[in-house]
Amino acid sequence: MSKKVKGVILAAGYGTRFLPASKTLPKELFPLINRPVIDFIIEEMIESGIEDILIITSRRKKVLEDYLDREIELEAMLAGKEDKLAKIKPVKANILFVRQKEMKGTGDALALCESFAHDSPFVVAYPDDLVFSRTPLCRQLIEVYLDSGKSVLAVKNLPNEDVSRYGVINPDIQTGDNTYRIKGLVEKPTRGTEPSNMVSFGRYLFTPEIFPIIRELRNKERIGEFYQTEIINVLADAQKVLALDFEGTRYDTGEPLGYLKTIVDYALDQADLQTDFYNYLEEIVESKKLYKQSINTLKMTANQINLSESLTKEIIKNS
Repeated sequence: MSKKVKGVILAAGYGTRFLPASKTLPKELFPLINRPVIDFIIEEMIESGIEDILIITSRRKKVLEDYLDREIELEAMLAGKEDKLAKIKPVKANILFVRQKEMKGTGDALALCESFAHDSPFVVAYPDDLVFSRTPLCRQLIEVYLDSGKSVLAVKNLPNEDVSRYGVINPDIQTGDNTYRIKGLVEKPTRGTEPSNMVSFGRYLFTPEIFPIIRELRNKERIGEFYQTEIINVLADAQKVLALDFEGTRYDTGEPLGYLKTIVDYALDQADLQTDFYNYLEEIVESKKLYKQSINTLKMTANQINLSESLTKEIIKNS
C-alpha cells in the first residue's frame, strides 16, 4: 500500500436547503466574502501535502470545473495587476473530476474513487464542514494514519449538546491523547440512545481496504441510498478504524444559519474588514435593542390603557 495520501471532495449533492440559489449555483461555490467554500477545502488538502484531488460532482455542477480551470482572457485583461492575478492563479494540485450519475448515496460516491485512489489512502472531505485550525485537519488525520496504518474519522466531543442529529461514534478504547478505536458509527441515534457525545464531522481518511467492502455492500439489496456508515462499521468490526478528536473550530456551511455564522466569524477575522464590520454589527444590535424597548413600552402603554378602560366600565356599572 502506498504511503502517498490523495484527496477526494464529495460535491454531487443537490443542496436543497439553499433553493432556489442552489438550483443553478453549486453550494460549494457559495462565497465567504470573496472566496468560495470549496477553496478552503482544497487549500486545506494542499497545505496537508496532498497533490492529487478528485472532485465528485454531478451533471448540474459543470461550473465547478470552470471555476478551477484557467481563465486565459481574464488573465490577459489583468496583465500587470499582480494582486488580482494572484487571486485567480491555478491551484498547485492535480484536480480531476468524475460525475456521480445518480444520487445513490455516499457509499456509491466512494465506489467511484477506486481507480483514482488505487492502492493509496485518501482523505474524503465534505465541503459543508469547514475547519479552521493551526494544523490543517487533513494533516491531523494523515499523521494518525501514518502512526497506525488505519482509517481515521474526524470527531468532536460535544458533551453539552444534543448529538442525535449527527453521526455518533461508539468508542472502544482510547489509543492516544485524543484518539480512540471505535466499535462503530450510529447515524442520527434516537435521543437518549447515543453511544457517546463524540460526533463525526466531514473528514475521513480511508485506506484502500474499503474497496472490496464497497463492492460487496454495493451489491446488497437495500431500500434507499448506500451510505458510507455501512463501510465504516464493517471496518470497525475488524478494529481498523480510529477516531481523532481534532484541534480546530468547525463551521457548518450546509444550512443557512450555519453559513451566515461562518461568514460573520470569517469577516471578523479579516484585517481589512474586522473593525468596520464589528462597528456595523454593534450598531445593528443596538438599534434592535432600542426597537425592542420601544415595542415593549408600547405594549405596556396599551395594557395600561386597556386596564383603565376596564376600570372605567366597572365604575360605571357599579354606579
